[in-house]
Amino acid sequence: MKLAALGDSAVIVTLGETLDAATVGAGCALAAALEAKPLPGLIECAQANATVTVFYDPARVPKRGGTSPFERVCRWIVDRAPATGQVGLPSGRQVILPVCYGGEFGLDLEMVGAARGLTADEVISLHSGAEYFVSAIGFLPGFPYLRGLPERLHTPRRKTPRTRVPAGSVAIGGPQTGIYPFETPGGWNLIGCTPWRLFNAYAQAPSLLQVGDRVRFRPITSEEYGASRSS
Repeated sequence: MKLAALGDSAVIVTLGETLDAATVGAGCALAAALEAKPLPGLIECAQANATVTVFYDPARVPKRGGTSPFERVCRWIVDRAPATGQVGLPSGRQVILPVCYGGEFGLDLEMVGAARGLTADEVISLHSGAEYFVSAIGFLPGFPYLRGLPERLHTPRRKTPRTRVPAGSVAIGGPQTGIYPFETPGGWNLIGCTPWRLFNAYAQAPSLLQVGDRVRFRPITSEEYGASRSS
């Protein structure tokens, strides 16, 4: 575990050199431990990939001798961190997302297949047959970065991003899968679309997916997609 200052009001905690489910699990455990008994002045613990960033108000951190707020926050983080042997894989939810693959819903499905020497059906089978874990939420509110993409589907991002990617688009960017929660420009390869809403600012938990959740994709037809959208 490495700690470094981010400006004068945040600490970045790096939990490992490799990004895997165990590292994400360690981040989930650390964030939960820090938020369970927060230090006065704690604003937020933001987890992403192999890091947890701890934001705090220096003026509210309790004074201790001649140490700086940064040093006191670092000591609190170290004291609250779970022991290595107590940390397991992420204990997030199991989520199964419906996806309509190909055609107007996944404009790059055929291209991804051609680039990897696969048929469209083989791409769908591989993509929907894997289990993914959410390593970070970012880029857009509710955008999940999903690790676990089969290596045969690893495909570089498009050289020229699209100016419009529909909301719900399921895409491949290098070794990851992501889901666009809103209509936005984007450069990932579009292979399908989910009718489920990924972000609702008015919900108690605005983001449908959270770091540590495990995700699978369930292929559906265009008729099922339309029915889900209208329900």
